[in-house]
Amino acid sequence: METTMSEKYVTNAKGEKISVILSYKLYKKLLEDIHDLAVIAERRDEKSISLSEFKKRLKDDGSL
Repeated sequence: METTMSEKYVTNAKGEKISVILSYKLYKKLLEDIHDLAVIAERRDEKSISLSEFKKRLKDDGSL
């Protein structure tokens, strides 16, 4: 999904940017990215597994 940046700003009486308006599509994509980064941060200390072990687990789960 490609999203272009077409944000708009809300300014105060001094002309300072205080808020931003994004398309809903871009907002949802940013939320998904934040969620993905949070999952990565939570799992950074987990032990990694080999590709063959990963495939075995998927087969055992019935996912592959």
